[in-house]
Amino acid sequence: MAISPSKAMNGERAVVLIFVLRVLFSLPLALLPHALSLSLLSLFSLVVEIRVDDSPSLFKTRPGASSGIILGAVTLPTVMLSKLIQLSRAVSLQQIEIGELEHMTMQFWAASACSCGVLIFLFIVTWCAANNKNPHFSCSVWDAKFSLSCVILYSAVCCISLATISHTGFNTALKLLWLLCHGFATVKLIQHLLSTFPFCASIGEANLVTSGLVLYFGDMLACTISKVCRLLIPPELVSIRYGIKRSEIGIVIQGVLLGLLIFSAVFKFLIHLWEYFWGANNSESRERKEIWRSLIFLTSLGFIMIAVAPSWMMIVLDFDVHPVLWIFQFIFSEPFKRLSLCIYWLVLIYASVLRFYHISKNSKIERILLRKYYHLLAVLMFLPALIYQPKFLDLAFSAALAVFLVLEIIRVWRIWPLGQLVHQFMSAFTDHRDSDLIIVSHFSLLLGCALPIWMSSGFNDRPLTPFSGILSLGIGDTMASMVGHKYGVLRWSKTGKKTIEGTAAGITSVLAACSVLLPLLASTGYFLTQHWFPIFIAVTTSGLLEAYTTQLDNAFIPLVFYSLLCL
Repeated sequence: MAISPSKAMNGERAVVLIFVLRVLFSLPLALLPHALSLSLLSLFSLVVEIRVDDSPSLFKTRPGASSGIILGAVTLPTVMLSKLIQLSRAVSLQQIEIGELEHMTMQFWAASACSCGVLIFLFIVTWCAANNKNPHFSCSVWDAKFSLSCVILYSAVCCISLATISHTGFNTALKLLWLLCHGFATVKLIQHLLSTFPFCASIGEANLVTSGLVLYFGDMLACTISKVCRLLIPPELVSIRYGIKRSEIGIVIQGVLLGLLIFSAVFKFLIHLWEYFWGANNSESRERKEIWRSLIFLTSLGFIMIAVAPSWMMIVLDFDVHPVLWIFQFIFSEPFKRLSLCIYWLVLIYASVLRFYHISKNSKIERILLRKYYHLLAVLMFLPALIYQPKFLDLAFSAALAVFLVLEIIRVWRIWPLGQLVHQFMSAFTDHRDSDLIIVSHFSLLLGCALPIWMSSGFNDRPLTPFSGILSLGIGDTMASMVGHKYGVLRWSKTGKKTIEGTAAGITSVLAACSVLLPLLASTGYFLTQHWFPIFIAVTTSGLLEAYTTQLDNAFIPLVFYSLLCL
């Protein structure tokens, strides 16, 4: 039985459809297989989302949020496809090598494989649940045939596309196996995430997070394996930025994230080992045990971040000097500008955190509005640095992300003496999208601003793309919330809180910011190639997504805005 159009479409899905169509209509003919695969992925995700929404009790997702499956499934592949369109322009202008375009093609298919694997997993779960409830349930037969057709056709298109960038059949088979590993790893990771942190995320949010992690660390794993066993992994499977074309800041970011990933696993293992052999039967006081846990924490963190992660960076990625020494050399290469910027950031953070924490404890102001002040703080902190010190901002983002991750580990594990203090402080800024298990809002704001900047490194003929996160979150989202809360009357839906007045204010404020930013960028030497009509479409689409979606907008809106600005 086919799905009726009225059941298939709502506000969020309509905006996602506009987003996907805008990207598809911008594709050159050479990327036609990618357009077909994204179309199939969108249709498959629509079917799966409708089925999951009919069975809401199957997964322990965040209360008050829709499943967000179609948004979570298409966002990352569409980002990669937009970047692929941008790099295809660079190849035609002979500004990059063809190998970089081939690597981005692999990244697109890897992101698609991650989403497709999750969709297949969700469909199987809902299919089994429906048949167990009613063995004679026949409504799902059409869904199964349609979904199977999408998966088969998608696999065929993927094989054809990979064959065009491979030299041999074995090379194509190896790449297909690599994509299958991506899909399998994403499925296992999203299962772990939804079971370990119940009611903390929607399925779409979990899909975006797990796909991003698998994609990012998969590239790091490919670099490592290729360095160790060059005969087993073909060079084109690894990023073109491997070696001299991978920027030093990109290497530092990867090394920091890899070190923290290793540290989390090592620390958990050491704590279990310590409790098993010594802590469980020890008659020491509770305070002394907490001190020992803190010592283990600090020792393992220092060893991995100073010895293990730098060793990986120097051996695998051919980093010339110790990363810590390189960071100091980088900062003091322009000491006045960069140290002044650090002092400016510290003063802003200190003043704003004290002020907002006091307000959160003693004022009746709503949390959602209080959090928007941090969005404005992000504009004040990041916008000047992005214009005048973009490389230093890249490094600062990686340092801030590392600090956030360490503080979250301290909060979750209640590491003495800061664990309880960090938990109390962070709880003052949480809302309905956070929980005691994990607090994600500060991560999503930081990454929402940082990812467009990181992804714009290298060739970039669209100067507004690095500002996607700052514009959409710091200005658009903030103005939409404040104006909508104070003056909003007309609501987009009967059940939602978003208002037409707030959305209009958000769209207008971003357009006004772009009108100021473009001449400023031109005065600093940027060669402007963007036109107002595509900018208007990008701003409007991302503004409508903010109005309709119940997902974590800090995560999705910057990526959608970035993708549309790349076109």
